Amino acid sequence: MLIDLLVPHVPVEVLGARWGLSISCISPWRQAFLLQGRDSVTSHHGGGRRPQLTPRQKKRLVELIAAGPLVVGCETAGWTSVLIRVLLWREVGVLYNCQDGCTLLHNWGFALHKARLVSEPLETAKRLAWLAQQGPTILRAAKRRQGLLLFEEEASCAPWGALRDTWARRGQPPEVPTRGKRTGSTVFGAIAYCSGRRFSQGIAGRLNAESSQAFFHMILAQTTQPLCVIHDGAR
Repeated sequence: MLIDLLVPHVPVEVLGARWGLSISCISPWRQAFLLQGRDSVTSHHGGGRRPQLTPRQKKRLVELIAAGPLVVGCETAGWTSVLIRVLLWREVGVLYNCQDGCTLLHNWGFALHKARLVSEPLETAKRLAWLAQQGPTILRAAKRRQGLLLFEEEASCAPWGALRDTWARRGQPPEVPTRGKRTGSTVFGAIAYCSGRRFSQGIAGRLNAESSQAFFHMILAQTTQPLCVIHDGAR
């Protein structure tokens, strides 16, 4: 725009219509360029409070927050606004209040989430030994006897679904009617490793030894093959 303004001397009105700018905006640019030359087109700080964190500090904090509180020595696995405030003070020496810390995290691309529970691997050596020795032995025995190698599990679900992170109008949380009794849908399931054959049974009572035995009796009534059952957490 400055080239068109100063070299072929295009009228200010024409440049304003072409670039969508007003005359009061173009005239100071022309005057500044005539007085300061190329220094006038250099970007300068526009005023206001300068950021308290440098780009390198921001990158470091983003990496620590993404890694989780356990990496920085905290005893909890989830970030809170208080922990974020402590992290900022410890790492960069800047003290934010909790509300500003939440805004800062939002600007960095973080948001509130419902955490997922991940089982921590316990007794890793025994697990690896089972995968290398006992697991293949059980599989070969099931194939040799032409039996069913079943992986069995059970689950209990509330009839009203999840109560957290549900969509509703802002400021109007949904209401779920209840009869005051802890009822739910309970189901047993088993799937064969080799064939993919599936067995399932819903029950009205609780998960206990009697209901588990009833589920296996249901399986035995549907097949004459020998059963080899692997149950998660069984003793």
